[in-house]
Amino acid sequence: MTGPIRPREIDHLVLRVRDLEAMLAFYVDVLGCAVERRRDDIGLVQLRAGRSLIDLVPVDGKLGRAGGAAPGTDGRNLDHLCLRVDPFDGEAILAFLRDSGALPGEIAARYGAEGEGPSIYVADPEGNTVELKGPPAGTTPPDA
Repeated sequence: MTGPIRPREIDHLVLRVRDLEAMLAFYVDVLGCAVERRRDDIGLVQLRAGRSLIDLVPVDGKLGRAGGAAPGTDGRNLDHLCLRVDPFDGEAILAFLRDSGALPGEIAARYGAEGEGPSIYVADPEGNTVELKGPPAGTTPPDA
């Protein structure tokens, strides 16, 4: 089936972490990422990795507790995968997902590697969350 979803690249991925400071040291000091944004109120640190982001979510923070047990045999550490979709027609994507038997969430503004813009969450057949991300707010599509 061919539909309106055309992945361009990975926008970001989210890791649930037990030791935020150790993870920051590794990703910043060892791998050369830079801290781009912190939301300590919800438990989120976003690191720049080229054109993409790596989000670190402490398991004891507001976002991290939603993922269940800490990473290990009884818990997952990958919260979700985000695909940047271009072009992004939210209503067409929702309709296509529903027609495909998926149960997508609503379109909401969320922050990603290019800034804040529309996105849709949907679960894959194994229960993994995939975020489909559109362009940042205020940008003009390339074919406009």
